[in-house]
Amino acid sequence: MKKMILAIGMFTTMLISCKDQEKESKKTEKKMTKRDLSITKENAYSDLFFDSMALVNFIQSNQLPDSIARRLTSFYNARNYQYAWFSSDGLTEQARGFWNLHNYQTNYANDSALYDKALQKKMDGMVMQDSLSINKADKELLNTEMTLTQHFITYARTNIADGYIKRKEMERFIPRMKVDPLYLADSLITKTHKNGKYYEDVNSNYKGLKTALKQYYDIAQKGGWPSVPASVAGMKKGAQSPELKVLKKRLELTGDMPVDSTIIFDEGLEKGISRFQVRHGYKPTGVVDAQLVKDMNVPVEERIKQLLLNMGRMQWMVEEPKGQMIVVNIPEFILHVKDGTKKVFDMGVVVGKDGHNTMMFTGDLNQIVFSPYWNLPSSIVKNEIMPAMAKNSNYLASHNMEMVSNEGDLPVIRQLPGEGNSLGKVKFLFPNSFNIYFHDTPAKSLFKKDKRAYSHGCIRLSEPQKMAEYLLKDDKTWTTEKINGAMNSGEEKYVKLDKPVHVLITYYTSWVDDEGLLHFADDIYDHDKKLTSKMFAVKKA
Repeated sequence: MKKMILAIGMFTTMLISCKDQEKESKKTEKKMTKRDLSITKENAYSDLFFDSMALVNFIQSNQLPDSIARRLTSFYNARNYQYAWFSSDGLTEQARGFWNLHNYQTNYANDSALYDKALQKKMDGMVMQDSLSINKADKELLNTEMTLTQHFITYARTNIADGYIKRKEMERFIPRMKVDPLYLADSLITKTHKNGKYYEDVNSNYKGLKTALKQYYDIAQKGGWPSVPASVAGMKKGAQSPELKVLKKRLELTGDMPVDSTIIFDEGLEKGISRFQVRHGYKPTGVVDAQLVKDMNVPVEERIKQLLLNMGRMQWMVEEPKGQMIVVNIPEFILHVKDGTKKVFDMGVVVGKDGHNTMMFTGDLNQIVFSPYWNLPSSIVKNEIMPAMAKNSNYLASHNMEMVSNEGDLPVIRQLPGEGNSLGKVKFLFPNSFNIYFHDTPAKSLFKKDKRAYSHGCIRLSEPQKMAEYLLKDDKTWTTEKINGAMNSGEEKYVKLDKPVHVLITYYTSWVDDEGLLHFADDIYDHDKKLTSKMFAVKKA
């Protein structure tokens, strides 16, 4: 009898244990996204896929804890085991964005949990290349893919405040499949969290664009904005035309001017045009030309795509550190100097022309070089200097250049300090893999242009002495007179800053400024164009 009772007891315990395990299993399943089989090679964001067993082997071989293993499995289930960080043309834009953030966390925020020497070496080599030859059978590439995801999950769990980003949202940081932009906009606008915490509450740049997205989505739902007739170009204050009503309606919808149904080109319209010009990177003249009409007639759906693309980029925005910071937004052609949340000053810059793109990255400005030599990059020596020398044997002397050595395939050439030096009178160094820095320039006329992509990749400053004085303001030995003297001495002099200043180079073609004004800029390197083709479904005719 006792044995029977004991057996019944054991059986009951087993039943309870099985039920507990079943409950735990269901609880775990709720925390994992099911495999999304609707994602195919035809509609996927990336064109590379891998076998799910590779992830199982990766988890086992690296002995990953269950908390990370479940997140990894859920992440790739949501993508139907599609690569997140690579496609057949190389690194995805999100890979570059995350690696930029990763470098900041390991190098400047001292996040030891993310440091991985092998991964660092591998990725540093990859980000230097505009395009990569991808071999689908490369096991090392797949290992890098899954390691990056492991690091991304670790980053999100430890650096984004608890509760402000849900697991499924984190899994969508990297696009999974081509979607209708209006559908995506609606899902972002209408999503709700029971805890009342939203990602935009811990990312102010993202929040600004999400607010704008709601405004532009509402415009799209009501049919968009009217097409501005080309005939309004050239009209000036005092002109009268029924077509001006269309122009006013267009500016009214985007908040550039109040409601006004008159047909007169009045002061209100002039101010509205000026505001639109400022938001689109032009000098505020208050006069419409053909290019401005073209910008006004970009469909609202295209602007929504632009907002969505840049919201995605802002997910990789480095959290602004306290203290001094220099931000350059490449398509804006502006350098911003900040001290915490306070704007110190802005200045115009010239960035790399297409083919010599200025790269996105973070770094610390730690040295100023007065009256610098210009050590010419090998690409310039090969493509520009050597052909010029072949035509003119006196080319180097006439350009104040000298040959340092003539060993190997190409000679080492530098330009001496002084008038005409391509770096001007001062340069500012922030060590990075791309050999990009700030510098002066003798070509001052370029700063008069609205669009300023002309350099070989480095960033030219419109007010270099102002920058030098700002960076040395706490060192009383560096007076304005001394700085000016060093810039004009003709002798190269390095000055190390006591306290490096953080530099952030970004690529936003849409953003909201400190005054709450929404801006759009040209996609000068076609980054938007490439991303659009991967992210958004093409409407069928």
